[in-house]
Amino acid sequence: MAFDIDMIKKVYANFGSRVEAARKVVGRPLTLSEKILYAHLWDGDPKKAFKRGSDYVDFAPDRVAMQDATAQMALLQFMQAGRPKVAVPSTVHCDHLITAKEGAAIDLPHAKTESAEVFDFLSSVSNKYGIGFWKPGAGIIHQVVLENYAFPGGMMIGTDSHTVNAGGLGMVAIGVGGADACDVMAGLPWELKFPKLIGVKLTGKLNGWTAAKDVILKVAGILTVKGGTGAIVEYFGDGATSMSCTGKGTICNMGAEIGATTSTFGYDESMERYLRATNRNEVADEANKIAAYLTGDPEVYADPENYFDQVIEIDLDTLEPYLNGPFTPDLATPVSQMKTEAEKNGWPLKVEWGLIGSCTNSSYEDLSRAASIANQAIAKGLTTKAEFGINPGSEQVRYTADRDGYLKIFEDLNATIFTNACGPCIGMWDRTGAEKAEKNTIVHSFNRNFAKRADGNPNTFAFVASPEMVAAIAISGNLGFNPLTDTLTNDKGEQVKLDPPTGYELPTKGFAVEDAGFQAPAADGSQVQVLVSPTSHRLQLLDPFAPWEGTDLKGLKLLIKAKGKCTTDHISMAGPWLKFRGHLDNISNNMLIGAVNYFNDKTDTVKNQLTGEYGPVPATQRDYKAAGLGSIVVGDENYGEGSSREHAAMEPRHLGVRAVLVKSFARIHETNLKKQGMLALTFADKDDYDKILEGDTVDILGLTEFAPDQPLTLVLHHEDGTTEQFAVNHSYNAQQIEWFKAGGALNIIRAEAAAKAAL
Repeated sequence: MAFDIDMIKKVYANFGSRVEAARKVVGRPLTLSEKILYAHLWDGDPKKAFKRGSDYVDFAPDRVAMQDATAQMALLQFMQAGRPKVAVPSTVHCDHLITAKEGAAIDLPHAKTESAEVFDFLSSVSNKYGIGFWKPGAGIIHQVVLENYAFPGGMMIGTDSHTVNAGGLGMVAIGVGGADACDVMAGLPWELKFPKLIGVKLTGKLNGWTAAKDVILKVAGILTVKGGTGAIVEYFGDGATSMSCTGKGTICNMGAEIGATTSTFGYDESMERYLRATNRNEVADEANKIAAYLTGDPEVYADPENYFDQVIEIDLDTLEPYLNGPFTPDLATPVSQMKTEAEKNGWPLKVEWGLIGSCTNSSYEDLSRAASIANQAIAKGLTTKAEFGINPGSEQVRYTADRDGYLKIFEDLNATIFTNACGPCIGMWDRTGAEKAEKNTIVHSFNRNFAKRADGNPNTFAFVASPEMVAAIAISGNLGFNPLTDTLTNDKGEQVKLDPPTGYELPTKGFAVEDAGFQAPAADGSQVQVLVSPTSHRLQLLDPFAPWEGTDLKGLKLLIKAKGKCTTDHISMAGPWLKFRGHLDNISNNMLIGAVNYFNDKTDTVKNQLTGEYGPVPATQRDYKAAGLGSIVVGDENYGEGSSREHAAMEPRHLGVRAVLVKSFARIHETNLKKQGMLALTFADKDDYDKILEGDTVDILGLTEFAPDQPLTLVLHHEDGTTEQFAVNHSYNAQQIEWFKAGGALNIIRAEAAAKAAL
C-alpha cells in the first residue's frame, strides 16, 4: 500500500511551481538537491538564493523516521513538547534491540522478552501520538522506509545517520538527533545550514564482480570520512540510471561514512520499477507527472563543474571490487591488491566470519546475488572456511527470499539466518569468544568498521565489501582471495573457480509477505496511557536541563583530552549499552569510555583533579558534578563522526560537562550539542590543541556578549600557576544562542507550549 498518499500529492502539487520560483531567484539551472531543498522551505515559495555552506535555512520536512534505540529519547523529549499528536507522518522501527547469537528463531523471542518494557513503551507512545509502529522483526528501519515511505523529491529526517539510504529513491533524507525530530514532530521548522554540493558522475555499467557497494567504497577512499561534511552528494550519468533502486540506496546509505549531509539520485525508471514492485503504483503515477522536476536540469549534468562545488567521475566499466578497512570505512583497497596490503600491514589473512546484511546491503537483490555465489559453492563441492551469517533487511524481503529458495541455499552452506534487524552491524552480536580479545579478521557488507563496533573486541579487523564479495571470501576463508582470478580446492581436490554473481533486481514473482509487522496508531490517542515506572532501569522521564547562568564559565576542569579518532561509538558505545538508551542516567555510565586519553594513551582512565588519582571518565565527571564543578572535553578532528545518537551529547550535558572544544566536528554531533544547550567550540588555531595540559582548569570568556561570528576566549590555568589564552570559534547563529541560554532547545518548546496552555 502507499502510505500518506495525500501528503505526497500535496508535495507534488507545489513542487513544480517552487522549482520554477527557485530557478528565477537563483538565476540558473538547478541540481536535483537544490530543487528538493527549495521546494521544502518553511516559508513556502523561494524568495532568495541561499549561500551554500553559510546560510542557515528553515525547512519543512515531509516525514520523520526513528529506530527503537534513538526513538526512546526522541519520544521522551516529544512527550514534554505539549503537543497532542505529531504534526507530520512519523514512524518507529524496532531493529536495534535484538541480539544476534543463535539465529532468528531463538534470538527474536528472546529480544521480545528482554526488551518488552521498551517495546511496550514505544508501542504505546506511538499509539498515543499518531505514530506508525513497526514491531520487532519487521525489519531494519532504512530498508522498511525504502519499501514503504520513501518517495522521489521528498524530504525526510530520521534519528539515525543512515536515514540517507532513502536517497536511493530520490529523496533528500537526513540523519539528525532526537531533538531535531522532536521539533519537526511538534510542527516547528527544521534548521540546516544550506549544504554544499558534490557531484559524482557515473559512466559505463556495473559488470562481473563489481557491485553498487564498490561505488561508495571507491568514493569513501577518495573523499575520506570527513570529505563530504556539510555537503550533499548527487549522483548522475548513464551509470547512475543503469543501476537498481536498491543499489542506489546502498550508495546513499554509506554516504554517512564520508560525513555527507545526504546523497541522492534523480528519479528514473529503476525507481519507478521499485515503487510499482512495492505496491506503490499511485506514487509512481504521481511522480511521473512531474518527472522532469525530480532530477537535475540537463544543463547541470552536461556541464557539472559549473554547478557543483566538487565533481568526481567514476567509470563503472573499469571499477574494481573493493575491501575497505580495517577500523575505518575510508581505507579503500582494490581486491586485487588486498593480499599484498594485508601482508604488508600485518592484517590477519584468515577470515573467521562473513556477515551479510545491515541497512546498507540487505535487499532482495543483495541476497539473490550472494545466494548465486553460495549456490555455486555447493554445486562445485566447496564449503565455507569462515562462519557465515545473514540478516535480511525486512520481513517482506525475508519472506520473499525464503519463498524463492535463497535462504535454503544459505542454510545448505551452513549459514545462520539472523533476525531481520541490525544485529552485528551495530554491535548487537553475542559472538562466541569475542571476550578473549584475540586478533582476527571478519568481512561484512555493513557500513562501519570502527574498533570494537561489531563484537566489542578491539582486535577484530573488520573489512567492508559487497554481499557477493563477502560470500566469496567467507567460502575461501582468506582475506587475500580474489575471486576474479583465484581458484579454490573442492572436496575432490580439484581447482575450481567461482563465476561472477548473478541475481535479480526485483523478484520475478513479486514481493510477498504474510505479516509485515506494522501497527497503525489509534485514530484518537488522547486516552492512551504511557507509563514509565520510576524504578525502571531501562526508561527514565526527562528533567529539563538548567538554563545558562548569565555569566562567563570559569573554573572548568579538563575532563579528557581525546586523542585521534573519537566517534560517537567512542563517546557513547552501542552494543550492550543499547539497553539503556531510554534511561539517561544509566547510559551516562558509558560516557567517553572509548576515547583515548592523550596523556596516557589509555581508554577510560583520566586524572581526577579533586583526588589526583586516575579513574573512569564517567565516575570522574560525577565527582566534579557532585562538587558543583563544570568541565570541558577537548577533542581532535571530525569529533563525533558516525552515528546520529544524541546520547553522545546528552550524557555530557547530564553529567555536567559545559563545553566541547575540538579541531573540527562532524555535522550531526555539533548540532546535537547545540540542541542540548552545550557549547560546541573549535580551535581558531588547531595548534592550540597542544597547549592543553593534564590538570588544566579552564575559563571561557565572552559569553555575556555571545553573538554570531564573534570568537570567544579560552583561558588555561596550568597546574604550575602559569596561564595562557587563545581565541576559539563557534558556528552558533542567533537562534542557536537562544538554545544555549535557555538550557536547550526543548526548554523553549516546553515554554511555548505552557504559554499556549495558559491562554
